[in-house]
Amino acid sequence: MNSLVQPVAVWQRSSYSGTTGNCVEVAPLPRLVTVRDSKNPDGPVLRLTPQQWRHLVAGIKGHHS
Repeated sequence: MNSLVQPVAVWQRSSYSGTTGNCVEVAPLPRLVTVRDSKNPDGPVLRLTPQQWRHLVAGIKGHHS
């Protein structure tokens, strides 16, 4: 019988987050980048391909003041 082993997500916060806890956490996995709300770690998780992640980050950086 084949069993699928799920990789363990290691969640990371940005060093820019400070201590307020109002931030997102990112966990890179093989072939995916997962994102969640740090205030709701058991809530929904956004799953992005590496290309989608790069586009998201580039868009955020492009709109940062």
